Amino acid sequence: MKGELKMKELNINIDLDDEVVNYCSNKIESDIKIKEYIYSIVEAVANEENLDFEEISVSISSASKEDIRKINKEYRDIDKVTDVLSFPIFTKEELKDIMNKEVDKKIKHIELGDIILCLDVVEEQSIEYGTGFLREILYMITHGMCHLVGYDHIEPEDKKEMRTKEEKILKRIGVER
Repeated sequence: MKGELKMKELNINIDLDDEVVNYCSNKIESDIKIKEYIYSIVEAVANEENLDFEEISVSISSASKEDIRKINKEYRDIDKVTDVLSFPIFTKEELKDIMNKEVDKKIKHIELGDIILCLDVVEEQSIEYGTGFLREILYMITHGMCHLVGYDHIEPEDKKEMRTKEEKILKRIGVER
C-alpha cells in the first residue's frame, strides 16, 4: 500500500467482525492483509476530512442477504438486499461543529458509526463488475466510511462528489481501478 500524501498519525479503533476477516481471507491472496487495508481506509478518510481527533472508532460487521434486507427495510424502508449499509452517528455539520469546539473542550475520541457489509452481495458484484473481490470489498468499506463522515449520493452532484472522494481515498491507499 502506498500513500500519496503524508497522513496524520491516528489511534484507530475498529470493531471488526471476524466473519469479515475470515471471508476476505478466503477470497483474496494470502499475502494481502485485509485488516491493514481497512485501517488504511479509515485513516485516509479521517485525514482527507481533517478529522482532528486523537482516536477514531468504527464498527464493521457483516450480515446475510436476509438480514441485510431486513435491516434495510427497518431503517430505510427499502425492502431489498443491498451491499453495504452505514449508520453514522453524526452528520457532516455535526462533525465540523465538534471539531470547532474551544481547545480546552476538545473531544479527543470520536465514534463515527457502523458499517454492515453483505459479503455475498459484494462477491457477486465483484464478478458482475469485473473488479475482483479485493477491489470491491475495499470500495464498499470506503463507501461506508464516506457515509459515516457525511457524504451521500441521493442528488446527482452529491453522488459525483462522493464518487470522486471514494476514488481519491482508494488511490491514496494504492488501490485503483
